[in-house]
Amino acid sequence: MVRVVVVDDEPMVCAHLRTILGSAPDIEVVDEAYDGAAGVAAVVRNRPDVVLMDLRMPVLDGIGVIEQIARLAAPPVVVVLTTFDADQYVLRALRAGAAGFLVKSTPPQDLIGLVRVASEGHTVLSPAAARRLIAASADSQPAAERARQLTGSLTEREVEVLTCLGEGLSNAQIAGRLYLSEATVKGYVSRMLEKLGLDNRTQAGLLAHDAGLTSR
Repeated sequence: MVRVVVVDDEPMVCAHLRTILGSAPDIEVVDEAYDGAAGVAAVVRNRPDVVLMDLRMPVLDGIGVIEQIARLAAPPVVVVLTTFDADQYVLRALRAGAAGFLVKSTPPQDLIGLVRVASEGHTVLSPAAARRLIAASADSQPAAERARQLTGSLTEREVEVLTCLGEGLSNAQIAGRLYLSEATVKGYVSRMLEKLGLDNRTQAGLLAHDAGLTSR
């Protein structure tokens, strides 16, 4: 069972998401919160697998919530809920540790599937959306310099894997492209995240874009 906490300042949105997700036999919305501080408390109290969270929240904004959740032992996957995908605030959330984002207009069945994907540790972010977000970044030059410094410590094979992450490829797709086993790819990704000091694949994909490893 995938346990979900919904954090949104509009109770109607929370109720809508609860209804949709509750229709799936393997997903349970265990709590909902209407401000950021209450959202952190709900996560601490329930220890969910996935948090669906709007960023523009009263009391404590979404970035602050993500930062506090990231400091928990075994933190849940945080997926941002947003109205517009090319949003500076969403980009900041991804850099802070969110695993991806969903637009609020996502069809119900797609929403259910994407929550399952997120719970399995995969990125909920399309390559096209990633490119739009990167293009919207106002601090691209400092980010590019930092990214080039970080990627300079990687081996040639690690750079190849990072480039694939920047293109939004799954482990299976990376394995096929680089003629490796999925287990080997998983090992590369884990070691690379640790070496780069990143929390998840989404941050690695953004770093690949910043470093100019992928086309924008």
